[in-house]
Amino acid sequence: MFALFEEAGKYLGGRVLSEAESSAQVELDSGKRLKVKAANIVLRFEKPQPAELIAEARALAAGIDLDLAWEFAADEEFGFADLASDYFSDKPTLAQQAAALFALFEAPHYFRRAGKGRFRKAPAEIVQQALAAIEKKKAVQAQIAQWAAELAAGACPAPVKEQLYKILFRPDKNAPEYKAVVEASRATQRAPLELLERAGAIDSAYQFHWKRFLFDHFPKGTAFPALVAPAIADELPTASVEAFSIDDSQTTEIDDALSVTGLGSGTVTVGVHIAAPGLALAPGSALDQVARSRMSTVYMPGYKITMLPDDIVEAYTLTAGRDCPAVSLYARFDEATLALQATETKLERVPIVANLRHDQLDASITQSWLEGPAVPDDGAQPATVPEAVPAPEAALRLRAPLSFLYRLAKHLKAQREVLRGRPENFNRPDYNFRLVGNAGEPQGDEQVRITTRQRGAPLDLIVSEAMILANSSWGGWLAELGVPGLYRSQASLAPGIKVRMGTRALPHAGLGVKSYAWSTSPLRRYTDLVNQWQIIAAARHGKTAALAAPFKPKDADLFSILSGFEAAYSAYNGYQGGMERFWTLKYLRQQGIEELDATAIKDLPNATLVRADTLPLVFPVAGALPRGARVRVRLGEIDEMALDVHGTVVARLDAAPPDDSALEDTGDDEEVAGPIAIAVDLADSEAAPEKAAA
Repeated sequence: MFALFEEAGKYLGGRVLSEAESSAQVELDSGKRLKVKAANIVLRFEKPQPAELIAEARALAAGIDLDLAWEFAADEEFGFADLASDYFSDKPTLAQQAAALFALFEAPHYFRRAGKGRFRKAPAEIVQQALAAIEKKKAVQAQIAQWAAELAAGACPAPVKEQLYKILFRPDKNAPEYKAVVEASRATQRAPLELLERAGAIDSAYQFHWKRFLFDHFPKGTAFPALVAPAIADELPTASVEAFSIDDSQTTEIDDALSVTGLGSGTVTVGVHIAAPGLALAPGSALDQVARSRMSTVYMPGYKITMLPDDIVEAYTLTAGRDCPAVSLYARFDEATLALQATETKLERVPIVANLRHDQLDASITQSWLEGPAVPDDGAQPATVPEAVPAPEAALRLRAPLSFLYRLAKHLKAQREVLRGRPENFNRPDYNFRLVGNAGEPQGDEQVRITTRQRGAPLDLIVSEAMILANSSWGGWLAELGVPGLYRSQASLAPGIKVRMGTRALPHAGLGVKSYAWSTSPLRRYTDLVNQWQIIAAARHGKTAALAAPFKPKDADLFSILSGFEAAYSAYNGYQGGMERFWTLKYLRQQGIEELDATAIKDLPNATLVRADTLPLVFPVAGALPRGARVRVRLGEIDEMALDVHGTVVARLDAAPPDDSALEDTGDDEEVAGPIAIAVDLADSEAAPEKAAA
């Protein structure tokens, strides 16, 4: 005897070997034996063979008109044999009964299962809804097939192009656009990105990188809501100083300025004046929410996305010709020995007399100019000071304070190097990118110019040492008062010990300071704005500041800000580095550069990572080279989508590699992350922490 039975959601047939009251032992055609519950057996028969019966029944079931079967079916519960009698004949064959069973079982939108072999027909409205859904699914499947065919043929349907970045990086795997790409990718045996690129879904490599970044970090766009800069309610005294800033020409967020008073008196006071949006913006306000959502200004060649709206920045930036609200650190030094005597923090308005631009002054404000004889009263340049470019009038008026600041900066740097345990070695230049004719968001086809400026140039050193002085002094002061802040620390200079962020004042071995709290760029970095609120509370309340500060010790919100900032800042720096790499590769093409000189910096499997000597570019070359070896490299194909280029060594330029110490750099991070490496920009170098490339 044979039996047709349900097992694991499908119907099988086999020979009954033995049978008990509640179960039977059944052998399948494959030889496998199953213990089947008696209730699961729906048909018992002597012939034909189970496989023949099932094949015949399947063929009959395919021809059953389900609409007609639904009409014939009883309104109450019924069995499959009952339907077979109504649909085929009053005495249906075994195959017809099995066909009715299969048709009923596989049409749940028409017939609901009420038990083994038992069914109840669905209400008419449910049937209509189900049929509409089935038709819709068929239409979607047809659309997927059409889109997949178009993609395979090299054309990208508009709906797929609109969902490009979602499909590639955050896919909804049930979406028809995604399924079409998957189907076309399988059919053509091409990776999805390659498939979409060939189909014209990607306008350009630059737009691909830019729109992907926006998709990941600015899905609602980069526009700001309508906001008004709140007025500062404090009655601030006006400082008796003449302050000046030193920035790049492209900088609009002028966060910091310097002043020098008391020259010739034996005691000189240096003022570090920081723009004070924290005096107007309140934690939790609409403007604070905007700044916190962005966490930082995003820099890239030719463009930037600011943390705050332009008109808000304009309200608080340290623009020359006006008295600007500022949080000022005054540090008193012995004029002869440069020993630090005391520091004081004030909330005040500071007269800004000049906005100096280092890219316009580096050629004239040199070490020899700053250390040379004083300028005569008539303003004429001493003949003993060699000048490549005459210093402009604004710099001439500030020569005395600039000269003192340079002398002080060298002294402060030397002090830090003692604590650091070894000298800082700025052996690599900074690279500046300019997109010719660019006004606004770049398109990716602009002519790019790459210029260099050596790290540690006099103006850089002046600013960086002043900012390190302020950040370390304020960090230590907050810790003394028990006011928490956001700190950067580094346990040691040992390999692998990275700079970390936290809420405790810990030493920063890389800088050689006892504590370091970013506080000098509140217009472009949210950590600095948070720390400024804490510093303002300290300036107002002194020893009771811990009770009055917006963020209390172990404040969960402070830890949330820290983790959010780290994630955003890392992503922004990664994008900036990627775009600098993009424009460097574009520069190679525009200049027709096929070979360049490079230095080996890291071993890779079957390759060596090298750094170009005159461009911000690291890339792999085939073969093994000793670290520090200088080579001539022929470049291979440039891939702007992958930001990739490989090279082949054509000549060694040195007999033996230099000492490894010559490769040291004091940046926060090394850029040897892999073949698609990202050059560290000045924006992330803690030796010059406040001067981000615009």
